[in-house]
Amino acid sequence: METFAFDRCCAEADFGTVSGKFNKALHSTNTAPNLSNRGIRDITQIFKSMNFEYSRTHDWALWNSGQRVVDTHFVFPLMHLDPGDPENYYFDPTDEMIRITQEAGSKVFYRLGTSIEHSGLRPEQKHFNSVPPKDYGKYAEVLAGIIRHYTKGWANGFHYDMEYWEIWKESENDPTCWKGSYEEFIKFFVIVLKRLKSEFPELKIGGPAATGYREDLIGPLLAACKDAGVAPDFITWHSYECMPDSLIGQPARMKEFVKAQGFPDCELGVTEWHYLVSWDGIQRNMSEENRRLALDSQGGLCGIDSAVYNLSVLCGWQDTELDFGFYYGANPVGDWGYMNHFGGFNKNYFSMCMFGTLLGTFENKIKSQKLDSNVYLQGGVSDDGKTGMLLVADYRSDVMSRQVKVSGMDGAFVTAQLLDHTHSLTEVNVSFKNGVLTLPKNAVGSAAFLIKFDKR
Repeated sequence: METFAFDRCCAEADFGTVSGKFNKALHSTNTAPNLSNRGIRDITQIFKSMNFEYSRTHDWALWNSGQRVVDTHFVFPLMHLDPGDPENYYFDPTDEMIRITQEAGSKVFYRLGTSIEHSGLRPEQKHFNSVPPKDYGKYAEVLAGIIRHYTKGWANGFHYDMEYWEIWKESENDPTCWKGSYEEFIKFFVIVLKRLKSEFPELKIGGPAATGYREDLIGPLLAACKDAGVAPDFITWHSYECMPDSLIGQPARMKEFVKAQGFPDCELGVTEWHYLVSWDGIQRNMSEENRRLALDSQGGLCGIDSAVYNLSVLCGWQDTELDFGFYYGANPVGDWGYMNHFGGFNKNYFSMCMFGTLLGTFENKIKSQKLDSNVYLQGGVSDDGKTGMLLVADYRSDVMSRQVKVSGMDGAFVTAQLLDHTHSLTEVNVSFKNGVLTLPKNAVGSAAFLIKFDKR
């Protein structure tokens, strides 16, 4: 009789033990169904296939060319006018984008303020939308009008279930986001937060969407909130890196930090994240060869390492205290999107489909354990325990196969799909014998498997 050594397994999955429910808000994005060119190519079905729980409105204006959407300067273009008069707002295209996004199955997380403004970094270069408001109090009244329109029906508006509202983003970064000091932003944040919470105590309002995990930025902001007697409902930051354990470990550190600052009930969110090795070829040193490597190589922004990094992070986050995460995933086409300029899907698209399939099929999360530093996994099981699904991400390893110890699925019929450098959700044969699942790879390096179990 053939035997297997469990000590060679890279992970364990127990389909007989439910460890909780999946947190679907961790699988969210910054993109949405398009408004511009919708009559030529509507990406709604592509968007739906990734099954995102939330869509954050950041940068919607940048990839919907010619549309005045979301950003405060588009919705309320003339700041000298009265924010109490509905006639001074222009809601129509934003109304439509929010409608089609919700109809595509995703809730809306609204970023208040402006999209990033790439008009130049040098001090003498002009910026327009990222210039801090002259009157913080009046600007807060404008933001209240926007929220009131979408949640209270004001200005011929709606009563949408739009719970989350984020104040600005990356205000400490450079003039592309906030052309002012961070100290000025803290004053602005506190004034806006206090005003909005006074009218909308039932909603969740927070920020600051910091450029990275930055306790040195979050600490002073929380201290100012405490002095003003107001509490943000959530704290957010961004991450562009390539080591899964670093990003997976950030929520626990941030939770302890905000508790120590006196905000134990504050939710946590990463509202932008993406695999990134280097900015070379993307925003600097953009030679033709650097750009090709930065985007389309196995280790590039749109390659297999990026895709398996995505799955590694999404798997790992399910066992953390993070409340929501938004993949960036903004423009559907191009460097940060899911498609190339010829309409083909990149590897990131297939990774999001894999995780979306897992979350869309099962509510129950099984008990699992990774035993190898390169491997990340999550599994789901039906209420009756007869069907299950396991996602295994093998990030940058130097082995040609993986073995997973599986319990609770004896006698099940097994099918699997493979995502690697040359395969995109391709059906492959795997072995499941004596409680050990063997997953053969085609090459060393990053690969991911989505395995289905059926013992009905």
